[in-house]
Amino acid sequence: MKKLLLIITLCTTLPAFARQNTALPHGTVYGVKPTSTAPVAAERLEAYMDKKTRISTTIKGRVIGVTKPKGGWFDIDAGKGKVIAAHFKNIGTNLPVDLKGKTVIVEGVAAKEFIADDLQHFAGDTVKGKKQHTVKTDPKHRLTFEVTGLMVE
Repeated sequence: MKKLLLIITLCTTLPAFARQNTALPHGTVYGVKPTSTAPVAAERLEAYMDKKTRISTTIKGRVIGVTKPKGGWFDIDAGKGKVIAAHFKNIGTNLPVDLKGKTVIVEGVAAKEFIADDLQHFAGDTVKGKKQHTVKTDPKHRLTFEVTGLMVE
């Protein structure tokens, strides 16, 4: 009886472990399927935006890593050491960590972040002798992308 119970337990749990290591097939979609036929390369997104601060577009790029699987937070390589911080508009979307290194087509809204480079201080710290707090920024995250749909290429 114990052996039978052990065999049944193994038969039901082994497939669950086997599914975790499967490769993501071509065409896997998260969110809404991207509709654009000519996506912009992630390396050219900043130049494509020109002087606009926000733009609806579709981009194609390589995923550097999934930062938060729940909610769909991930980074896309923008070339020359730059990174596009992307997240899903629908926070109910969950991404697999296996997405790292895959080329994806992503549709959504790209936005430029405005970073204070002139060492601005917080209000109230203008009296001499008090320590002024500076705004620290990460120069790699100048572009953000709010994703509505993602497709693995």
